[in-house]
Amino acid sequence: MGEILGLGITHYPPLAGRDENMSGILRGTLRDPAIPAELKNPANWPPLMQQEWGSDQGKTMAAEHRKTLLAGLDRIRAAIDDFQPDFVLIWGDDQYENFTEDIIPPFCILAYDTIQAQPWKLKAPGMPGGANVWSESEEFVSTIRGNREGAKFLASGLITEGFDVCYAYRPLHLQGVGHAFLNSVAYLDYYRKGFNHPVVCFSINCYGRRVITFRGGAARFGDTPPAEKLDPPSPSPQRCFDLGAATARVLKDGPYRVAVVASSSWSHAFLHDKAWRLHPDIESDRAFYEALLSGNYSKWRDTPLKDVEDSGQQEMLNWFCLAGAMSELKRTPSWSTFIESYVFNSNKCFAIFTP
Repeated sequence: MGEILGLGITHYPPLAGRDENMSGILRGTLRDPAIPAELKNPANWPPLMQQEWGSDQGKTMAAEHRKTLLAGLDRIRAAIDDFQPDFVLIWGDDQYENFTEDIIPPFCILAYDTIQAQPWKLKAPGMPGGANVWSESEEFVSTIRGNREGAKFLASGLITEGFDVCYAYRPLHLQGVGHAFLNSVAYLDYYRKGFNHPVVCFSINCYGRRVITFRGGAARFGDTPPAEKLDPPSPSPQRCFDLGAATARVLKDGPYRVAVVASSSWSHAFLHDKAWRLHPDIESDRAFYEALLSGNYSKWRDTPLKDVEDSGQQEMLNWFCLAGAMSELKRTPSWSTFIESYVFNSNKCFAIFTP
């Protein structure tokens, strides 16, 4: 019988950059002429947002935000090391990186033997354009071990369960994988001591209606096309939840020890039109976190896709997969923390669901 460790992390791109650039997404939003001037005035912002912004556009609080995120990542890394999995399964989004105009699969298991990438040449969405926090050059190569047999086992089991997932043995448009996966491993190895656990990347089309139209990134209000010009939708929260539950069933009946990881921040400011893309949807994220703590998984499964899109929670579809898996295993977090932020684009959550 298989063993499953459930984990939730963030792959927040600005963590890879310097503190002075961590509020860069908000600074870009403030240059949008379509946003009313009074809303861009810090004097009219919520108190916590004003506090984070401070007198240096968030640089001081960025150091505190980094410290908090690293504490969560350290705890997750320790849990993985203690568990000693046969492989780490990461649910992550592909943001117009490996999948573009020729195919957008709703779900795809990347059954690679080895992942080699030059992350600083990829120019992935949200990644720092200048120096990174490790001072790594564009020639730096990240090498990650895969587990093709484990990936094939999971794909076969999910197809048997009625989920016609795609799978791939080699990249399509990238030499490597998207930033959701690269950042996850990079942050779990933040101190560059090595990450020797094999990784299976499980790509989710989180961006749906925006993945081609916006190339998985941000846009100004005036550049938003009418709904009929957008792309087809992503898989629904219910489908992602049920996929996670099926993943848990397949793995618990298999021969592997697997750490299943949801990798994303929660609501994203640049997707949250209700707040003019100035800050994330704090209230909605809090409600999901409370439901996660209490095991109210019907709140997760029954949420309509439109609500997720309206709150800028597209990337949370990775977490809907995790919620489905943990619901199937009848688990609630043994440890978790929820980190609210107005200025740094997104709220973040870390969670451990022990066997």
